[in-house]
Amino acid sequence: MGMKIGRRRLLGGAMGLAAGATALGAGAPLLTATGAAAAPRTVGGTGGAGGTGDPGGARTSPLWQEFLDRPYTHPQLPYVGRAGYLGGRTSFPRPPVVADVRDYGARPDGSADAAPAINRAIEAAGRRGGGTVLVPPGTYRVDDVIRLGYDNVVLRGAGSGRTTLHATRNLTELIGPYGSRYGGDKSSWSWAGGLIWICPDVRLRSLTDAIRARAWPFEGWTGNRRDEWRTLTGLAAPARRGDWTVTVEDPSALRPGDRVLFQLADDDTHSLLSHMAGDVEGAADYVWTDKTKLTSYVPYEWPCRVAAVDRGRGRVTLDRPLPLDARPAWRPRFTTLVPPVTGSGVEGITLDVVETPQAQHLLDKGYNGVALQCAWDCWVDDVTVNNVDNGFLLVAAKACTLRRTRVTGRGSHHPYCCREGSHDNLVEDFVLARRTVPAPAGTQLHGINVEGLSSYNVWSRGRMEMGTFDTHRGMPFANVRTEITVDNTGSHGGDASAGPLYGARFAHWNVTVTNQRAGCVRIDDIAPYSATVGISEVRQFGQIDVPDFTGPLHSRIESYGHPEAVQPRNLYQAQRALR
Repeated sequence: MGMKIGRRRLLGGAMGLAAGATALGAGAPLLTATGAAAAPRTVGGTGGAGGTGDPGGARTSPLWQEFLDRPYTHPQLPYVGRAGYLGGRTSFPRPPVVADVRDYGARPDGSADAAPAINRAIEAAGRRGGGTVLVPPGTYRVDDVIRLGYDNVVLRGAGSGRTTLHATRNLTELIGPYGSRYGGDKSSWSWAGGLIWICPDVRLRSLTDAIRARAWPFEGWTGNRRDEWRTLTGLAAPARRGDWTVTVEDPSALRPGDRVLFQLADDDTHSLLSHMAGDVEGAADYVWTDKTKLTSYVPYEWPCRVAAVDRGRGRVTLDRPLPLDARPAWRPRFTTLVPPVTGSGVEGITLDVVETPQAQHLLDKGYNGVALQCAWDCWVDDVTVNNVDNGFLLVAAKACTLRRTRVTGRGSHHPYCCREGSHDNLVEDFVLARRTVPAPAGTQLHGINVEGLSSYNVWSRGRMEMGTFDTHRGMPFANVRTEITVDNTGSHGGDASAGPLYGARFAHWNVTVTNQRAGCVRIDDIAPYSATVGISEVRQFGQIDVPDFTGPLHSRIESYGHPEAVQPRNLYQAQRALR
């Protein structure tokens, strides 16, 4: 058994190794756990293994005790203790006010289109190097997209109950129809774009130009055709999931504080995809070759920051542990990426969209809320979106925090969406309110979505009055949902060509299900190397799925039927406290 890691020791760890790190929150390796935990128990669909403890009192989870022995390499529990803005900081910057939208012509009485004035104020703040753009109390009509494309710019209202942006038009009207790069008659506004859009200015112009030209783009970290990158260096030796330091061929192009992309390609046997599934036995028999949407997502792209460089030994330390093994067959490398927008946020605003009936499934016109795209270390705080097609969208977003957000109104397709290689994001203190009108026929409601090889994202302390835990194929992995109450009424989506619903290391921890529906919440019999810990007693009805992989899944279940009995109560907060 490996050495136990106490809270103080894990906090102190090897932080001194990051001598060259910037002040942006980069951390060096804390402490590498080298011991092997006990072999995981495989649990069938009816098990309550791991013990429920005393229903009248909480007990420490055995899984959590195991995790303390090997926090970066546990087989079922991912390390998410650094998810969110700047590694999970609990406060956001308060830059000085450099612009008031009223000075640029915005009227707080809703009498005229305020979008041009707000965008001019944002641009002025961005060109000055950042600052706060103030939106005083009132209602501002906006007939265009609000664009935050500059670093260190905060769009701040007086509070979601006092400052309202009333949006009158959709993205199809403003930018044009947006088809799917995978064909068919779907509208990509069903999962992309926002009426408030946090995205680098150059990247957003490139995206909208491609949409208008009907050259449907990739949306992620390496441009519309995934070719806007160059190699900085390859790895000189294999590395393992959980390693903080790797050996590279040539460290000369890397400096502490650099934001880079870690890339892993797949091989002809699709061993990388199998590894994302935990290398379960059934992955060897799974047919990967016809999953064309899934295979379009590789190479896997994981943004990370360089914490320290030892040029003499060719060693590079990262700001967080590797999410996967780095095997030579996958050509591991560090590359450039499109410059992200960093240090920007939206605060204290309600985005109220003109009420229209919810569109038929996958035909959304784009009455969308807030999109964070190619955004890194950005945030949204105290923001409500009302009557939207899609609420809060993380699209190729990294280490962003959504805090105190609400989705309200007539019902939406994706209230929360996390896709296109989004990693290490945090959504906490969120509310998905019950819809105010019945759902029209032919529509769908998902919930808190994750897809497209997105990894190490967290949803924490949420109240879901409808919807579900939507894992939308595209084999996301190592994501956490914790301390959530849900009326489990939604359904997951996902095209069959996008492959498995789950990769390895999904954790559902302390979840109260108010209607006893199991689907998408109890996952011990469907998700490989997963953990279902402290959920209500549930039963199968509605959407019922079968595992993608045959054979043992090596999943775990604990405190089944007793969410009140599990300790720690919140998996993310417990991992944060260990740092």
